[in-house]
Amino acid sequence: MSVDSPITVPTRGAEDTRAVARALAGQLRAGDLLVLDGPLGAGKTTFTQGLGDGLGVRGPVASPTFVIARVHPPVTGELALVHVDAYRLAGGFDIEDLDLEADMDEAVTVVEWGRDRVEHLTDSHLLVELHRAEEHAGAAPEGTDAEDAEVDLSRAGDEQRHLRVTAVGPRWDGAEREALRRALTGAVEPAPSQEED
Repeated sequence: MSVDSPITVPTRGAEDTRAVARALAGQLRAGDLLVLDGPLGAGKTTFTQGLGDGLGVRGPVASPTFVIARVHPPVTGELALVHVDAYRLAGGFDIEDLDLEADMDEAVTVVEWGRDRVEHLTDSHLLVELHRAEEHAGAAPEGTDAEDAEVDLSRAGDEQRHLRVTAVGPRWDGAEREALRRALTGAVEPAPSQEED
């Protein structure tokens, strides 16, 4: 299985995160799997909202933490969005119980907290890692939990984050990989330089 070097895009807050996701949406097709990884409040649902905007699906896109999975049918676009939150999957419940394969061929599937849980479902996927610049990977901001993490992101303003996309598998070989790289690196305006007077 081929793995590309990651594409890293620095973002300055929620709107930049959505802009990167909207740009990515233009590169996706039915059957694509995105695996979202990052600590609580890093912007996984915010990213998925931008992806939903870019795909033109019925919204609003919100965290499916309690329902585990939501299907957003297309409105202005051609592809549905299957949004899964694997955070609460534990004990006897397994990702196979969701029967994701039934929808995957006809939709774009996004799985929050899916790292090391869903990659086996297809021969190719995109790993999307989101982290706040000043946080250590895996550390949640003090006082947050799964229910209020995205609210915390919306209050963060222009807080810098690092969004890293790794393309895995034959779907992303050659021209597809280069088109993905161009779309992502052109999605956000660079931060203004700090020049001295």
